[in-house]
Amino acid sequence: MMKKLKLIVTFIALVLASTLCIDAANAQTKVVYHIDDAQSQGLKGLRNIRNHLDTSPDTVIIVVTHAAGVDMLIEGAKDKKNGVEYAPLVAALKSRGVQFEVCEITMKNRGLNRSQFILDADFTPSGVVRVADLQFQEHYAYIKP
Repeated sequence: MMKKLKLIVTFIALVLASTLCIDAANAQTKVVYHIDDAQSQGLKGLRNIRNHLDTSPDTVIIVVTHAAGVDMLIEGAKDKKNGVEYAPLVAALKSRGVQFEVCEITMKNRGLNRSQFILDADFTPSGVVRVADLQFQEHYAYIKP
């Protein structure tokens, strides 16, 4: 009886292990890009994301902005160094499946409203909570350009 029980336990362990290996093999890479300063991270981050998708097009990417990072998603925003407008770059990445989120706490603290942001922007109650939840609960890799 004990030998049968060991065989059953071993079989169940093998089935579970093979299921985990199959799940790991089919797992899609998920990444959260964290931007809290548009001037130092905006353009660099957007280029990183483009390169990321060029190399690994099936990657799920969410960009979470808060503090001065939300500035890159405001209508008409440009990189101050070279005058490049963010919106067309964001739209191109959005068309490739990238999600861009704006922290609503930042909006409240700075007196901003949704109508000031480009149409490609989504909103999240708290940028830092969203970054933490994506990492911990949904197993996103973390990148801060």
